[in-house]
Amino acid sequence: MEFYFPTETGEQLAFLAAAAAALIGCFVLFAPGLTLRLLGLAIAGDRPEGLGATRSAGGLIVGFSGTALLLAQPTVYLAFGAAIGLAAFARILSIMSDHGGTWRNMLLLVVELVLAALPLAYVFGLT
Repeated sequence: MEFYFPTETGEQLAFLAAAAAALIGCFVLFAPGLTLRLLGLAIAGDRPEGLGATRSAGGLIVGFSGTALLLAQPTVYLAFGAAIGLAAFARILSIMSDHGGTWRNMLLLVVELVLAALPLAYVFGLT
């Protein structure tokens, strides 16, 4: 099986969004403590479950974005973009409802919006 890299610009952008998400997911998966510190979060007491939950979220991101990279199908890019888009929507709700308008939340919102927009733009023919 050969490694597939897209030839169309729109699909390349979707592919690069999935690759960026996979790298972020790898960071979360393999460095959960550092990830939590960068996000300004802390685990209460000596609770390994918090690190386990963080690693699990990283594994989910790696798995979903890795599937998009390996299959490189429009429907998979659609699902990937929709999932990241819903994560961005949840962050917007948090900013509005939880008074979470911090610079970290705003930065992560921009990252999520870009990672969602690139595959969705490809799927809907906007690139």
